[in-house]
Amino acid sequence: MPFLLRVELPDVPGSLGRLATAIGEAGGDIEAIEIVEKRHDGTALDDVLLEMSGGAMPDSVVSACNSIEGVSVVWISRYAAGGNLVLDLEAVEELTANPAQAVDRCVDLLPVTFRADWAARVHRAHGTRHRTEAAPDELPFVEIDHTERLEVEGDEVTIYAATRLDGNEIIVIGRRGGPEFLDSELARLDHLVGLAQTIARVD
Repeated sequence: MPFLLRVELPDVPGSLGRLATAIGEAGGDIEAIEIVEKRHDGTALDDVLLEMSGGAMPDSVVSACNSIEGVSVVWISRYAAGGNLVLDLEAVEELTANPAQAVDRCVDLLPVTFRADWAARVHRAHGTRHRTEAAPDELPFVEIDHTERLEVEGDEVTIYAATRLDGNEIIVIGRRGGPEFLDSELARLDHLVGLAQTIARVD
């Protein structure tokens, strides 16, 4: 079973090497690393996709990472998407394959692209129009002017973000248990959904 580890570390040469060594010694086999955000304070956030080998437990990887000076594990979770990291450019290739369905296909791709659990397209009057399998059957339409984090009353577990398609439709994505959506992820969400709309209009 793959795990996804989000880690904060110094943005200096050698940091990734030390991190990879610690993970390997703790029984983790790294499949992929992606830089999520570079910060002005000299740190970076990275997502590390890994498999545990030889019966090793993810807690041992967390301890090994936290033992490195300047490194802090933000979050670790089982990665239900099957270990297939889809980067933004690959997602765009998927969208252009069938332009007429680009917006709905974008909804399908968002959980993997953003390490989320689900995504849904919600209409003001008609409710959920398209969703991934794990998404709630019904989601409220929320009036938003830009891509932003949402708080849904009565749900203390799921972290939400949404972006506007037009005055009557939004796309919502959710992560159960976190982590919070970063500003850089909100910008990527806005960009990717905007591309999907452009591709659909061109068709």
